[in-house]
Amino acid sequence: MEPLLSAIVTWLSLNFGMPAIHEHPWVQFAAPETMEAVRGSAETVEAIYDDASRTIFLDEKWQGKTPAELSVLVHEMVHHLQNAAGLKYECPQAREQQAYAAQQRWLGLFGSDLRKEFELDAMTLLVRTRCMG
Repeated sequence: MEPLLSAIVTWLSLNFGMPAIHEHPWVQFAAPETMEAVRGSAETVEAIYDDASRTIFLDEKWQGKTPAELSVLVHEMVHHLQNAAGLKYECPQAREQQAYAAQQRWLGLFGSDLRKEFELDAMTLLVRTRCMG
């Protein structure tokens, strides 16, 4: 997993100007219920990054064999780099903008996108990436 994480860090640094921090997060595979408990909501997610423990929790069925699965890791690595660099955002949703942009670009390398792979349309992305209230 370490070489893969290093490659993703390099790709994010080159394509998004993210800091090339090679202090990798812990990666754990977890049941959906565990990720819901970490996240503090009942929303089903593919993965989650926990800032405090610097851990990426991936769905226990994740194998990293498809561009879509790898894009989930790319998304969470954005959050790790944001956290490791101490970047600040006006709200939690604002930090999702860069993570979804990276995930979208990654999928584009393979002729796909967030809509095809995860049924995420422009309106859903807008809601998930904007500070409300």
